[in-house]
Amino acid sequence: MDLNSASTVVLQVLTQATSQDTAVLKPAEEQLKQWETQPGFYSVLLNIFTNHTLDINVRWLAVLYFKNGIDRYWRRVAPHALSEEEKSTLRAGLITNFNEPVNQIATQIAVLIAKVARLDCPRQWPELIPTLIESVKVQDDLRQHRALLTFYHVTKTLASKRLAADRKLFYDLASGIYNFACSLWNHHTDTFLQHVSSGSEAAVLSSLERTLLSLKVLRKLTVNGFVEPHKNMEVMGFLHGIFDRLKQFLECSRNIGTDNICRDRLEKTIILFTKVLLDFLDQHPFSFTPLIQRSLEFSVSYVFTEVGEGVTFERFIVQCMNLIKMIVKNYAYKPSKNFEDSSPETLEAHKIKMAFFTYPTLTEICRRLVSHYFLLTEEELTMWEEDPEGFTVEETGGDSWKYSLRPCTEVLFIDIFHEYNQTLTPVLLEMMQTLQGPTNVEDMNALLIKDAVYNAVGLAAYELFDSVDFDQWFKNQLLPELQVIHNRYKPLRRRVIWLIGQWISVKFKSDLRPMLYEAICNLLQDQDLVVRIETATTLKLTVDDFEFRTDQFLPYLETMFTLLFQLLQQVTECDTKMHVLHVLSCVIERVNIQIRPYVGCLVQYLPLLWKQSEEHNMLRCAILTTLIHLVQGLGADSKNLYPFLLPVIQLSTDVSQPPHVYLLEDGLELWLVTLENSPCVTPELLRIFQNMSPLLELSSENLRTCFKIINGYIFLSSTEFLQTYAVGLCQSFCELLKEITTEGQVQVLKVVENALKVNPVLGPQMFQPILPCVFRGIIEGERYPVVMSTYLGVMGRVLLQNTSFFSSLLNEMAHKFNQEMDQLLGNMIEMWVDRMDNITQPERRKLSALALLSLLPSDNSVIQDKFCGIINISVEGLHDVMTEDPETGTYKDCMLMSHLEEPKVTEDEEPPTEQDKRKKM
Repeated sequence: MDLNSASTVVLQVLTQATSQDTAVLKPAEEQLKQWETQPGFYSVLLNIFTNHTLDINVRWLAVLYFKNGIDRYWRRVAPHALSEEEKSTLRAGLITNFNEPVNQIATQIAVLIAKVARLDCPRQWPELIPTLIESVKVQDDLRQHRALLTFYHVTKTLASKRLAADRKLFYDLASGIYNFACSLWNHHTDTFLQHVSSGSEAAVLSSLERTLLSLKVLRKLTVNGFVEPHKNMEVMGFLHGIFDRLKQFLECSRNIGTDNICRDRLEKTIILFTKVLLDFLDQHPFSFTPLIQRSLEFSVSYVFTEVGEGVTFERFIVQCMNLIKMIVKNYAYKPSKNFEDSSPETLEAHKIKMAFFTYPTLTEICRRLVSHYFLLTEEELTMWEEDPEGFTVEETGGDSWKYSLRPCTEVLFIDIFHEYNQTLTPVLLEMMQTLQGPTNVEDMNALLIKDAVYNAVGLAAYELFDSVDFDQWFKNQLLPELQVIHNRYKPLRRRVIWLIGQWISVKFKSDLRPMLYEAICNLLQDQDLVVRIETATTLKLTVDDFEFRTDQFLPYLETMFTLLFQLLQQVTECDTKMHVLHVLSCVIERVNIQIRPYVGCLVQYLPLLWKQSEEHNMLRCAILTTLIHLVQGLGADSKNLYPFLLPVIQLSTDVSQPPHVYLLEDGLELWLVTLENSPCVTPELLRIFQNMSPLLELSSENLRTCFKIINGYIFLSSTEFLQTYAVGLCQSFCELLKEITTEGQVQVLKVVENALKVNPVLGPQMFQPILPCVFRGIIEGERYPVVMSTYLGVMGRVLLQNTSFFSSLLNEMAHKFNQEMDQLLGNMIEMWVDRMDNITQPERRKLSALALLSLLPSDNSVIQDKFCGIINISVEGLHDVMTEDPETGTYKDCMLMSHLEEPKVTEDEEPPTEQDKRKKM
């Protein structure tokens, strides 16, 4: 592509490609796609995006096409790879001038230079780093900033390479430029601090931007550039200096307004300082040991004393807490139980930690966490009033939850309490003691303090197991507090029921559960929505607990279910509806068939909720889960749900419908339990199976459930099902068997075996194309025992239950093997007898013995020759299945089942499904 003549044409097409008119846009995109592999195209693009007189949108598009071209065509081994000559020209052109005036384009150019550097630096591009170092020294503000921006992206990209040879190159680079990078950062930092006290806002922002970029470079070099960074004086000097710099920057925040861009950049820089420390601690815990004392002193003073007042902000506090938490929890700093087995580095770090975390320090941290950071804020209380559902979502882990202060303080409290529980348990118990008895509803501060202490007791439940008599506390203190109905007491009602939920699986007498259920029934009628939602959460924890007893729960079931249903109708947020549905599902699952009298209202409401949730696939997943438990609870009565249930299954398992991406797994599970609990097949239930063929083609992790569904249809109505779908199903199985795993082969063959078992006449005919493969596997001695066992099970069914079909199959295989039928039969019997030990299930061993015994009445000499082998495995099979009857002292076949025998179902066992009954038959 000639540069001069091509530039005009490419510029014209790029201009068309920025058009909003698709008629102009599409042909331009097609043309650009064709040019991607043309020699010289990227040189033209470079000329276009470095020409500052052209339209910004055109230049932006040129940069993007260039960047994408690096990914596709820069490597030497890539199809249509760029020539070495053109790449050399492009590399030189990219670093000629760092003077791009538009920020967004400058960032994209820096990124694409970094992409090239990842592939070519330093071997093919040794001049890149020296050029960048010279360029960041120039006095021109724009060029200096753009060079620094590029320097950062190149360093970031090279630091991310993981191969040993690449790591070595980066270590060499870091050693060579670290001193310069430190000097550069110090220079820009000092300039910024001077401008803060005397310069204009523009000068402050400009110098702060350079400080931020140079610190980003240093972060990558410090964390990723050294194998043993503690041995490098410059690295450790920089890290020790961070704390003084942080103090300077935090003090600067007093002089910078709260709502301008300088403040935003300043806070980003402060956070970046903490990220350097956190990353270094994560990557080099032992190199961090000299910094432990200073890090703890700094973080604790700013977070837990008055030093931080007026200068700290939420994100900085979160980072400091993370730093304390990482030091406290760091595995490298924990000595072995036997101290002599620990490394000197571990013991040194542990000693520093223990010296810092004295009784007064731990006590102050604990008290400040509880009495300051755990307190509900004005903002949270306002949100509670104005958006109660939004408040509960935030509290239980909404999108912004993990980045906010509250969860961070709670995790820090849990970690410190766990690590130093012997010291802190008396402190927390003392705080509990001061709060005995009811609290004055007019004293909001006292209510919030009690809420905070109860929060701490809930978080530390496992650590307090031996120190708190929770049963007595529940009866004497907590239960009366739940009965205070004043509106201002609602934070405590909510906290107390949450607290009980935390302790329910730790220490809670079974005898007290009826009292708790009574309290839950009352709180589900509370005037406050947040209290009701929290109560539902505790109810779920209660019914999920392994000590849950249905008999204790049943007297309250109707009331609770009705109130939960009313709560489900009342809440409007998708997340809250999902949560309440989940609680309902847990209740239905635990009480099983006992739920039947009470589900009418829910059954009527779910179709409406399904319709309303068309745009909310995660809510629909929750509805599917509820339906699964509902069908299991209703058993055969679930047939009454079919007008709603079957279209839901149809949509959820149809791979041509977009929602299947979210709904398929739960939809298949619902389909399966619907079949298992169906008393009889219906045309609609049969019709849904049309969805199965594409599902089998997917060969996904849901294949196992698909096989269970197919088996479900076979047990439910083998004749109708096989007549309708067996031909297509057999084709799908034949395709699957070519590429499926050994386990998958067994699953396919089990379906065939079940079809033969349930329908010995129709089964062999319908799955006839698969049986030659089974026969061949037996004759050739399939090497996987589990597959051979299944082959013998399938062939045993055919031989025992459909002799005429077996004869025709034997005839067909004799032709294929070019052998006499008798000879082939003899070979098969010999292999069968020889591989009998592959069969481990008594039912299959008995089946094989019976199948081979069925041949003995024949006067065929080949069969008579195998008489001894057949009798031998038959006697073995007999021993497998015979058991002594304790009443009569005689032996009987344990596999025979009398129709009169009805298994006794204990309270803890689930009653048999309709499919269980069919299998038993």
